[in-house]
Amino acid sequence: MSTKTIILTWLLGWFIQPALAQLSGKVTNASGTALPFVNVLLLNAADSALAKGAITDESGTYILESVTSGTYLLQFRAVGWQTYESSSFDVANGEQQDIGTQVLSEDTQQLSEVVIQAEKPLFQQGIDRTVVNVESSVMTRGSSALQVLERSPGVSLDHQNGGIMLNGQSGVAVMINGKLMRLPVAQVVAMLNGMSADNIETIELLTSPPAKYDAEGNAGIINIILKENEEVGTTGTLSVTGGLGVGEKAATSVNLSHNSSKVNVYGSYAFLHDHSYSDLWVKGNQDMPDLGGELDVYFLNTTHLVSDNHNATLGLEAYLGNTTIGINSTYNHSQVFSERANRGEYTPIQAPFLLMEANIDATNRWKNSNTSLFLEKELKEGEKLSFNADYLYYKNENPSEISTRFSDQASNEVNPKGNIFSNRQRGIANTPIHVGVISLDYTKQWNEKVRLETGVKGAYTRSTSLSRIDSWEDNEWVNTSRTSNDIAMNERTGAVYASSSWQISPSAELKIGTRYEYSHTRTDAEKEENKIDRRLGKLFPSLFFSKKVGDHTTWQLSYTKRISRPTYNDLASYLTYSGPMSVFTGNPLLQPTITNNVKVGYIYRGYSFSVLAGRDDYPIARFQLTENPERDLLYVAPQNLKYQNNLTFQADIPISITDWWTINQGWVGGWRQFELDYTLVPAAKTYFAYSLYGNQTIKLPRQFFVEISGWYNSPSYKGSVKIGGFGMLNMGVKKELSNNRGSFQIAVTDVLQSMQIRARYGGLTEEAFAVNTHTNFRTESSRSRIIKLTYSRSFGSSEATNKRSRVRRSREEENRVRKE
Repeated sequence: MSTKTIILTWLLGWFIQPALAQLSGKVTNASGTALPFVNVLLLNAADSALAKGAITDESGTYILESVTSGTYLLQFRAVGWQTYESSSFDVANGEQQDIGTQVLSEDTQQLSEVVIQAEKPLFQQGIDRTVVNVESSVMTRGSSALQVLERSPGVSLDHQNGGIMLNGQSGVAVMINGKLMRLPVAQVVAMLNGMSADNIETIELLTSPPAKYDAEGNAGIINIILKENEEVGTTGTLSVTGGLGVGEKAATSVNLSHNSSKVNVYGSYAFLHDHSYSDLWVKGNQDMPDLGGELDVYFLNTTHLVSDNHNATLGLEAYLGNTTIGINSTYNHSQVFSERANRGEYTPIQAPFLLMEANIDATNRWKNSNTSLFLEKELKEGEKLSFNADYLYYKNENPSEISTRFSDQASNEVNPKGNIFSNRQRGIANTPIHVGVISLDYTKQWNEKVRLETGVKGAYTRSTSLSRIDSWEDNEWVNTSRTSNDIAMNERTGAVYASSSWQISPSAELKIGTRYEYSHTRTDAEKEENKIDRRLGKLFPSLFFSKKVGDHTTWQLSYTKRISRPTYNDLASYLTYSGPMSVFTGNPLLQPTITNNVKVGYIYRGYSFSVLAGRDDYPIARFQLTENPERDLLYVAPQNLKYQNNLTFQADIPISITDWWTINQGWVGGWRQFELDYTLVPAAKTYFAYSLYGNQTIKLPRQFFVEISGWYNSPSYKGSVKIGGFGMLNMGVKKELSNNRGSFQIAVTDVLQSMQIRARYGGLTEEAFAVNTHTNFRTESSRSRIIKLTYSRSFGSSEATNKRSRVRRSREEENRVRKE
């Protein structure tokens, strides 16, 4: 049985489940005021083992979904309130039981070395987003942010070139704490690969973002929210990881927080070390005149990477009555050493055999910092003003050394006339980026039914890029304008938005918003083709409608308009070494992608289903093949497709088989239709593609937990390139130690060693130089399973008090999932 069949059978087997029960209720204080964020624990009456968990929303209500039949009791816990435990009661399958209102009494006792955690489901559905509760997964500890992201619903990664897709679309904007990462996507991927998942609270996948968010990202927004402890007192967590794949792995992280009723000071540090491996083989044929015309090609690349990543955060918040002020700073430093060995065999029909051997040694250094100042003031009840000022700095240095040797069948050294480089080169790349952002937001609750949100935002970005390829000739390094690039870019953006929510009835809500964005991008460059002076102003409307039918059913309707602008690297006509006859470059003629999406959603007892119809005008496909007019050089560059139509279906189904076995699974897929005209022969394609994902958590005696997770992406297209189906199964086991002494967990990545990505060039239409090849890219786990052992522990003490109420939780980057 093939690996694909195993993964598909295993994932699909999760969808046949029994009808289960639902419990609901409300929690208040003695005066009848609703209590939000209360931990509601459903315990087995026989042994008090935890069966389910939930947290009350802002109205004090809670819902416990997918409860199996049995005898239970409820326990209510909240900092500052006495714990209450109900008497036992029975639950039957298919039952909808209203528990009623529970009143909690205030408690001022001191708690020491106690950590109260409510179990959240791994995935939660809202009207405009899917939220991944990262800590609910056994696989989180010791992972990178990128690894957690890959296990999220509808997300797929391009491991070879560095790219992110959401529901089959590549225009994804990535935010950290609501701050847009204004970097090329490949560099964002590299940054996330060096970020520890230990410091992440949630990941929000917004396929239909409201007007208050940037319009950037035609496929939607991925918002990564870092941890910020809210418990009063001094608390912290510590995690240490060691592991092995092809190479060694190590990670450590520490989080500290001291919270009083007036001040919160917090900080964290994480370090990740990863020695990894990948290989790529290419087999096929092409027609390149300077290599002998028509020829067969066999190419093999092996890569060893050693990366060290440091991540730190530091923050201070002060609560002055109805005002919250604070400062937050994050810092990342990463260094990746790479050794690449290339071997290419070219067998022309009418010319001698040619062998190419090349070695590339490179160092990629990143330094990133983000400092944020914020102020939130509650002007009066239901009326709030928020101010944010951010400064972001990125610096990338990527020097490389390249040695190449061509030889004939007798091992005699030769030099093809089309080789624009010497046998020895060095690459130099230096890119600092400065970003300043200021925003002002205003919120007013006009009455019980109408809420207004409005705001303005301005940003200034300046980046400079000095990159070139030097060749060693006549005992000195020389370069030409063809292989060098020196560009400075300035970009000014401004936005204003307004959004209104109207509670039409107790069961129906309408939200209408619009956002206007203006940008001016200008470059100073030596080359005329790199000079850009582009202005763009557009209106981006949005509409959301939600209707509850009965107690357990909700219908949703939304419309959004989005944009994906080409990045600086996409536009610049630089040349970066790819091979002796090929270069990576940009495309100054790229147009932004404009997307219109209509989405209909249906939620029933925690099960979520949706249909999304969308149209992308000029979607951007990166790493496409074109040839220069002289036909002596292959360009690997981003290109605009003419359009892509999408009809996407999504289903998310959380299930509890028993009180000790829970499942989250989902499916995203549909029809895609696109047309392109940048290849030698224009082409169009309509095809069906899908992604399956699933997660099972099994609770065993003696505080053992087992998690099995898997995902599979079906064959799809990236521009004119066909990508084969690929997937992965992962497994983790966790042991919770008694008396709050921490936990051990072991995680195995790619149990079936299936992570191979196959691609086909020339299968859809005629490519540049008649390239017709099959490629196979294997990640490290396909050669050796990656095994990691982690120890983690929470420590400290917290005071049970309700003296303060955190107004900062209403910031846009920390929006909670709407309870439907």
